[in-house]
Amino acid sequence: MFTGIIEDLGIITNLKQDHDNLHITVKSNITAELKIDQSVAHNGVCLTVTALENSHYTVTAIRETLLKTNLDTLNVNDEVNLERAMKLGDRLDGHIVQGHVDQTAVCKSIEFQNGSWLFTFEYDPSLNNMTIEKGSITVNGVSLTVVNSKKNEFSVAIIPYTYEHTTFKSLKEHTVVNLEFDVLGKYIKRLYELKN
Repeated sequence: MFTGIIEDLGIITNLKQDHDNLHITVKSNITAELKIDQSVAHNGVCLTVTALENSHYTVTAIRETLLKTNLDTLNVNDEVNLERAMKLGDRLDGHIVQGHVDQTAVCKSIEFQNGSWLFTFEYDPSLNNMTIEKGSITVNGVSLTVVNSKKNEFSVAIIPYTYEHTTFKSLKEHTVVNLEFDVLGKYIKRLYELKN
């Protein structure tokens, strides 16, 4: 489990295709604190540490993960949002995040608003995911509050700190991002579907 509060920006230093898998090597300030078998969220995708070397570590994304996320668009030298799993008993500063991406979205627009930014994202509504006004959403692993909720799009307001300390500063129109919809909303929606 994660909170959606980004700890560090990692740099992709190597990408190695192995059959349908992609081994991703990351340079990070948190590498010294990691252990093999530990979970780390990469742009919101929970992946297991498989190797450690100095300031670098490696994780593996399998075919299923690559099909449902934006990890297959990564290039060497790209930045990724990183978060280690939360500790039991810590404050939950963001919201409950599983690190299981539901689908991707495309950045539709970026609007500077005199000190903050409004990012609007469009997603495929046929997968039956939804947002609600002032509800929680995870975009590339960042816990955010939804504004302008619509059937297939929503916006998020980004403060300067979040803009500078996450990959939001490098997003452009048409960039593909990972979405994890609010887990409580998904359970409520599923229960409603089962009763009807």
